Amino acid sequence: MPAPRIKSPHLLVAESGADREGHGLKRTMGLFQLICFGVGAIVGTGIFVGLSDSVAQAGPAVVVSFVLAAITCVFTAFSFAELGGAIPVSGSSYSFAYAGLGESTAFLVGWCLLLEYGISISAVAVGWSQYVNELLHSLTGVQLPAALSAGPGDGGVINLPAVIVIAMASVLLVRGVRESARATAAMAAVKLVILLAFCAIGYSAFKHGNLTPFSPAGLGGIGAGTTAAFFSYIGFDAITTAGEEAKNPRRDIPVAIMVCMGIVTLLYCAVAVAAIGAIGGKQVAGRPAALSYVVNEVTGSTVGGGVIAFGAVVAIASVVLAVMYGQTRILMSMSRDGLIPRVFEKVNPKTSTPVAGTLIVAVVFALPAAFASLDAVMNLCTIGTLAIMAVVNIAVIALRRREPGLVRSFRVPLYPVGPLLGVAFCLYLMYETGWQTWLQFAVFLVVGLAIYAAYGRRHSTLAQAAAPEVTPSAAAEREPQAV
Repeated sequence: MPAPRIKSPHLLVAESGADREGHGLKRTMGLFQLICFGVGAIVGTGIFVGLSDSVAQAGPAVVVSFVLAAITCVFTAFSFAELGGAIPVSGSSYSFAYAGLGESTAFLVGWCLLLEYGISISAVAVGWSQYVNELLHSLTGVQLPAALSAGPGDGGVINLPAVIVIAMASVLLVRGVRESARATAAMAAVKLVILLAFCAIGYSAFKHGNLTPFSPAGLGGIGAGTTAAFFSYIGFDAITTAGEEAKNPRRDIPVAIMVCMGIVTLLYCAVAVAAIGAIGGKQVAGRPAALSYVVNEVTGSTVGGGVIAFGAVVAIASVVLAVMYGQTRILMSMSRDGLIPRVFEKVNPKTSTPVAGTLIVAVVFALPAAFASLDAVMNLCTIGTLAIMAVVNIAVIALRRREPGLVRSFRVPLYPVGPLLGVAFCLYLMYETGWQTWLQFAVFLVVGLAIYAAYGRRHSTLAQAAAPEVTPSAAAEREPQAV
């Protein structure tokens, strides 16, 4: 059996130009922008829309579910922080897998990232559509017709608002990362203010009796709620995709990841307790635009709910923007390695952005948002994300052994226990998704392997460079492609 093709961290950094100007990209993001970018990528549909689904599973014990989901993510966040500081390139977990476990595993990670980001962006866009309707109703008393605000699977014809938010995000991303970072920072500030205002309103009507029974479905309900709540944390890994556009990635990326996880976990728990304490878990469970409903019930007016709906519209739009950014940078890295067509690595010299790749991503992700019902594949998105996180934890262990001298600006605490716990938590949540999801995931991986065998393995730059060998210094001199 041939040895896996492994690309060293030094070669990854050299090829990307990550210690200089990354492959035609510009370094414009400081620590504050990275934190805002992380909050923008995480806080959105999961809390504004998905909270009701988590409460339906766990009841008031959804707080425990959020904490368990956070613990799962924190152990993996430690691993992302170590690798993001040591290998500051735009490929994120794809590049980490390439350096730690080899090319075929890296391709499957990239394939799963397409699933994670694609479904999450499409699902987030659909959630945005719900809150746009809520906002229109609170402002004007009318809503968009079902034919224009839902796909065929949900009783409509096309989800037009979902397409619009993806189009707006792509326009910002094409204009430049500086503009995108500013927009993300502004939207992150708005959503934090709105959620804090929600907490103030919810706690003003708090009743202890609404928290009982605390766990109506027992441990099984908490476990199912944790799987549902996990979707709320998807996106923190997108911070590492800014490795070639951060001003000081080796220092700032680990710090941004840790700060974001702390902020988000505290915020989610506070919002969940406020919502359930105000009106009870049964009233929150399964309700669209749940936060707006809570405020309307507490205040007796639709004005407050309209404000929450506005915050949700801003929050969810920022998630679309941040996650689309991450997807385009990962595809750019895969393209640079020859595993997917070269069009995704081309950087426009005027905007310093991958224009063609961004527009392709926008079109591909807008189609399921406009026409498909995504409920059936949400667990597939979750299991794919958990698999990626498990691989990143394993990559930390592999690189500690293979590259002990690699400069690491952050180290996983309690190594190797930390990464192993990260793997264990990921496997537990993967188990909770059920056998049908595992079957879907197996089929998905087989398709990915077939694509890798048919295209990626034959076009890999690592394989083509095997003779003569490409040194890091030679790779660093490669000229970035332009359109």
